Amino acid sequence: MPQEIAVVDGDIEGAAIETAPHWFEEALARTPESRFVSVKGARIHYLRWGDPAKPGLLFTHGNGAHAYWWAFIAPFLADDYCVAAIDLSGMGDSEHRDHYAIDLFAEEQFAVAEDAGFFASGHKPVFVGHSFGGFVTISAAANAGERLAAAVIVDSPVRPPGQEMKRPERRGGRPHFVYRDADQAMKRFKLAPPQYCENHFIVDYIGRLSLKEVENGVSWKFDPSLWSRFEGSDSTEALSRVRCPLALMRGAYSVLVTPEVDAYMASLPPETPPRVTVPLARHHIMLDQPIAFVGALRGLLAGWPRSV
Repeated sequence: MPQEIAVVDGDIEGAAIETAPHWFEEALARTPESRFVSVKGARIHYLRWGDPAKPGLLFTHGNGAHAYWWAFIAPFLADDYCVAAIDLSGMGDSEHRDHYAIDLFAEEQFAVAEDAGFFASGHKPVFVGHSFGGFVTISAAANAGERLAAAVIVDSPVRPPGQEMKRPERRGGRPHFVYRDADQAMKRFKLAPPQYCENHFIVDYIGRLSLKEVENGVSWKFDPSLWSRFEGSDSTEALSRVRCPLALMRGAYSVLVTPEVDAYMASLPPETPPRVTVPLARHHIMLDQPIAFVGALRGLLAGWPRSV
């Protein structure tokens, strides 16, 4: 499964952070509610935008990431949906656990959707998951898809037999390095799999929100022991038994969801799903082509599925 954030040697590609454009500042000015819900002993943090009476739309981030990866995306959808973005346990501002599991992450998704009012609105919600969050969303759609209007899987590679991806490296609980300040930490922040992202203002934004204050400085929020405490599942099997309409989205230049992987994934669900390729985007579509991502998602949901 792909890793989104790594603490590694090397500067951010394109060291200078340019001034953020107006659309980005305008999106961030639409401040979300910051909320918590308890799920099996852990406080799970999430953000919420929009009117709870409208159809629900839940965004789930990738491994090591957090809800603010969607903070410049969600406002463009919040006029038509009540939008939430979750911090999965062990990541962002959610609590860490002694044990993690893909199905437990899916339970966290449903708990956030419940707390956000999605199931009281009279509309079934849509779940959107990127990368590792896509695997969680597949699990949710397989286990309780009848509760969902649809699920959108964004650049999450379910590979053909014999080509499965390796699980992210188990760190054995080694603690994160403590940096003097955020500027020093950001020199060790990069996207993984390695890729260029010309929107340095977005990378700087999400990177700084990946940090927390600790004694003598700052460190990364995500649990360094997560992968040594994680129980996965068979994503191929789960994808073949999804119980709601499913759509697949990929970046045109993704090194993870290649055309071959995309075609394989499309062959697995009970019905052939819609497939969307975002031009010029790499794996981190919402960072590479945020406006195109919003347009692609809005266009998809405007005509699919019929119940949305």
